[in-house]
Amino acid sequence: MKYFAAIGALSLSFVLVSGFNPTDALAAGAKELEQDARTALERLYASAPAARDLSKRAKGILVFPGVVKAGLIVGGQYGEGVLFKGGKPAGFYNTAGGSYGLQAGAQKFGYALFFMNDGALAYLGKSEGLEIGAGPSVVVMDEGMAKQASTTTLSQDVYAFIFGQQGLMAGIGLQGNKITKIDK
Repeated sequence: MKYFAAIGALSLSFVLVSGFNPTDALAAGAKELEQDARTALERLYASAPAARDLSKRAKGILVFPGVVKAGLIVGGQYGEGVLFKGGKPAGFYNTAGGSYGLQAGAQKFGYALFFMNDGALAYLGKSEGLEIGAGPSVVVMDEGMAKQASTTTLSQDVYAFIFGQQGLMAGIGLQGNKITKIDK
């Protein structure tokens, strides 16, 4: 138990010393959130050309520019994002999740979901929250996959790109994540 207390103290110290601010994930308003999402998407395109290629075929792109995740055995994450259709905002969403397992730390990151067909996008609109791992198939694109991807090899419903990781989060565990439409 002393070990876990030490990890908790270390994690909290990291959060406080680094200036890591969980409220950064909560955008002040719709305009600010939209701008943050557009900026994050441009940074993603610059670092992963496959994402830009996907954007040309995607029916919608849901961008979460700042998700905060923290935990010590039990963890949680939260962030807000914008769904773009045809380059225009079409809705606002939050992502929230919980996890349990051997984990400690805090981090901030962003992610973008590229909905490649009308069915996957409709599922987001019809469901009372998209649960990652349920519904349309989601493929997480890591750096290696993104470099090898082409329009002929990409055939899934949804592609996810994670970007801009800051902080330190270590461990393994079970995690659930849900995306829900919100009013802004």
